[in-house]
Amino acid sequence: MVILIKDVSEIAEAAKKFVAAMGDRKVFAFYGKMGAGKTTFIKAVCEELGVQDVINSPTFAIVNEYVDGEGEPIYHFDFYRIKNQQEALDIGYEDYVYSGNVCFMEWPELIENLLPDDAVKVTIEEEEEGRVVRFSV
Repeated sequence: MVILIKDVSEIAEAAKKFVAAMGDRKVFAFYGKMGAGKTTFIKAVCEELGVQDVINSPTFAIVNEYVDGEGEPIYHFDFYRIKNQQEALDIGYEDYVYSGNVCFMEWPELIENLLPDDAVKVTIEEEEEGRVVRFSV
């Protein structure tokens, strides 16, 4: 699936399309260059899922936990600052990822071989027409 975001004013509608396509998938690995809009898009998706908490990048914490509109946890990871995969395991990565709850991951390339086989790979790229979100479920 491809979602085009021409302007930031379209991000809520893009998030709605993404949520509709999520199905029963739980783990989403977001790839994109620095500044591509990964955190901004994840924030919009979380809002669409009913999160009322403040949503920001877990760059220093590595993982943030939010509560969706159904009272279920959502885990938001940012692996940009980890030095090795052991750090991910030390924070309880497997407990989060195999919890059955939604997980959104930024910079998953740093823990690539820890990703579950059914993780949905999402790329966000800046192109001439705007930000392009690509994924297949």
